Amino acid sequence: MEMGNELIEYIAKSLVDNPDASFLEGILKVGSVSLILKVVESDIGKIIGRSGRVAKAARTVLNVANSMSQKQYNLDILV
Repeated sequence: MEMGNELIEYIAKSLVDNPDASFLEGILKVGSVSLILKVVESDIGKIIGRSGRVAKAARTVLNVANSMSQKQYNLDILV
């Protein structure tokens, strides 16, 4: 895992009530990496935030942390 991936997982587990039930999975594609953050339904609001602010900030942190890797990173949040 790259540095940004570990950072996103740390942030997510810090925000939710059930950190053991959430995990980050990476799927490599040509020129990009899709990260899927899975959380329980009761924690989805904490990860997305009001008007999507937390999710947008997490995506920004991910792209800044991995900016040297020359890959596009996408973060999807699932229940």
